[in-house]
Formats: sequence, C-alpha cells, structure tokens
Amino acid sequence: MIQKAILFDLDGTLVDTAPDLAAATDYALQRAGRPAIGLQAVRLLVGDGARALVEKGLTVTGGIPSPEAFEAAMADFFDYYAVHLADTSRPFPGVATCLAALAEQGYVMAVCTNKSEGFSRTLLDRLGLTAFFAAIVGGDSLPVRKPDPGHIHGALDRLGEPAAWAVMVGDSSNDINAAKAAGLPSIAVSFGYTQIPAAELGADRLIDRYADLPAALTALGG
Repeated sequence: MIQKAILFDLDGTLVDTAPDLAAATDYALQRAGRPAIGLQAVRLLVGDGARALVEKGLTVTGGIPSPEAFEAAMADFFDYYAVHLADTSRPFPGVATCLAALAEQGYVMAVCTNKSEGFSRTLLDRLGLTAFFAAIVGGDSLPVRKPDPGHIHGALDRLGEPAAWAVMVGDSSNDINAAKAAGLPSIAVSFGYTQIPAAELGADRLIDRYADLPAALTALGG
C-alpha cells in the first residue's frame, strides 16, 4: 500500500501556463474575427479545460457563434497551442526542488488536471517534470473531470496501489470542491488562477510558496 499520495493540479498550481494559454486563446479569437482578451482575463478563465476556455473567450467578446464556427475556433486553438504550449510556461518558483524533496520523503505524486492528458504530458516532458509523477490524469482521461470526485478517485486508482493517506493541491474551486467530495484534505496555493480569492476556497491549508508545502502536509497528517 502507498503510505502517502499527493495529487497536484497543473495549470496555476505546478506551472504558470497562462501566458501560452492566453496566446492560443487570442489567436483563436482573432481568427474568429473577435478582439483579443489578453493575459489577465485568461488567468481568470482557466480551469475547466480548453473548450471551456475558448467558449468563455467567445462569450465575453460577443457570444458563442454557430457550432461550426465554434469548432473552427477550437481547431485554431489546438493547432496553435500544440506548437507553443511551452514557449513561456514555467514551473512556479520552487516546484522542482519541492517535488524532489517530497519524493525523497516517500510521497507518491500524481497530476490531476482538467487539461487534456496529451497536452499535460507534453508540457511536463518539456519542463522536465514528468519523472516526479506516478500518474498523469487529464480532463479527457476519464468520463468525468473536476469538480466531480470521480476524477480524484480515478487519479488515485492509477497509482496502482491504494493510498493510506492522500491530499489534493490546487488553485481553484474545482480542485478544492473535488477533494471535499472525495473525502480528501486539500491545500490551496495563493498564486494560481481563480476568480474566488484563494483564502475563500475552503481548503484545509493555504500556502504562498512551495517551500511551505512540506509543513502544510505534515499539519494535515501526511
């Protein structure tokens, strides 16, 4: 049995992906004849996957077009993002050092994200983080995604063995609500992408930097 497991969200938790997501979103919007919305707007729209991101972008720039036009915008987004997903995306400060220390302490770690599994794996590969994770579960890996607790349970199942204790680390209501529904404690990061202030998400612990994560885990019994 795995003694201690940590599930991490990806966008806004492990990696600052908003600049590349914003570039892909603005590219798709402009191809659709819409104005760009920019980085700060995209930071507040990330969290439900690419289709929801583009849908929100279209909504705030004039509304959802025909189904055919929407699918064309999605194709433009995916074409651009596939090439540029790691142009400026970088792990948040201290991530690699923290993950290495947690691995040495015996934690088994997985990524549980609403980003597609393919893009998630490619991004983690390009940033040199893949080896830290025993499983990578994306928004298209299972029939459900966060905030459905089934996404949490599915990620834990992919670790191969039951975990005696597990925690979810994320930046948004999707992460914290999924953890609550799954019966797991949660830790929120204060530097991610959320319209709700991180301190109001209802997580069991809030951290401002990755150097604080080990102490938060210990406080929760990990």
